[in-house]
Amino acid sequence: MIDLGISKLALIGAVALIVIGPEKLPRVARTVGTLLGKAQRYVSDVKAEVNRSMELEELKKMKESVESAARDVQSSVQEGASDFEKSWSEATQGLDHTGAGYGDALGSIGADLHPTYKHPGKNWRLKKGAVPQWYKSRSGVRTRAQSGAARVARFRPRPSSAPR
Repeated sequence: MIDLGISKLALIGAVALIVIGPEKLPRVARTVGTLLGKAQRYVSDVKAEVNRSMELEELKKMKESVESAARDVQSSVQEGASDFEKSWSEATQGLDHTGAGYGDALGSIGADLHPTYKHPGKNWRLKKGAVPQWYKSRSGVRTRAQSGAARVARFRPRPSSAPR
């Protein structure tokens, strides 16, 4: 790179002042500054584009490696599932699911393993401790469900018919 110190910049400025003249020097300096700014922005844009393309390539390589790993895992899972199904079918091949080959003793054991559930002391047909209807009406307990709109309509004052 070119090494520009303060002394070299002062020498360039003095030569430019003599060659260009004091009237045109500010306009030329502005033009040179804008051109240098545009050049720097162009160089930074090119660098950013190169970096993006490099990152894109890296991402593509990473995507391919992840996809290949996923395919490997999927194939190993499918192989494991097929091996399991094969071993399961071999293990259960001799079994009879009806239980006829094992006799009545196995059938009675199976019945004891899965008893039906019965809630203790719950008889849904019999209401225990029901409050009498006369007590509910005397104490003001609502016995019939009514929606809010129906309740408003029920207690809305009726319009009186005015004589004409």
